[in-house]
Amino acid sequence: MAKDGTARGGARPGSGPKRKPLTDKIKEGKSAKIIDLPDAPNLEGEDMPPVKDYMKEHQKNGIELCAEEIFTETWEWLKKIGCTEFVNVQLINQYAMSVARQIQCERCISEYGFLAKHPTTGNAIASPYVSMLQQFTKQVNQAWYQIYQIVRENCSVEFQGTPQDDVMERLLRSKKGN
Repeated sequence: MAKDGTARGGARPGSGPKRKPLTDKIKEGKSAKIIDLPDAPNLEGEDMPPVKDYMKEHQKNGIELCAEEIFTETWEWLKKIGCTEFVNVQLINQYAMSVARQIQCERCISEYGFLAKHPTTGNAIASPYVSMLQQFTKQVNQAWYQIYQIVRENCSVEFQGTPQDDVMERLLRSKKGN
């Protein structure tokens, strides 16, 4: 408690030893803390949750939005490593839409360039797609770090390769029009 009566100080978020991945704990022979969840109601299982309609919407420029494909790739990767029940579907939706918008901005920069015309003065200004791309890139990274952290802490099998590894290839393919 500070002199002015406010609760300040103490441990800082993110300080202290970093959490080890579950696979490392198992390799070291340590017992991993397993959370016992209550029994789920008896529901019919789905292989993959349905892709939301907004991820399939027709785009104004006529180019297909690839959010559905990204969602499917990410879900299949999570399923392959056995972590679908740990990651919230909303987080996967957010990640897929952010990557799709990031690719859209890249396409616009390729088509229109880095400069734009100011609406009132007519002078050259920086393209608004560049700042939008930066914002979507931040969103992609934040969502991916959350997904990856969940997987890292809960996956009991070794895994190599992630859907994130393919993002640059997807960006390059989209510029070719493939």
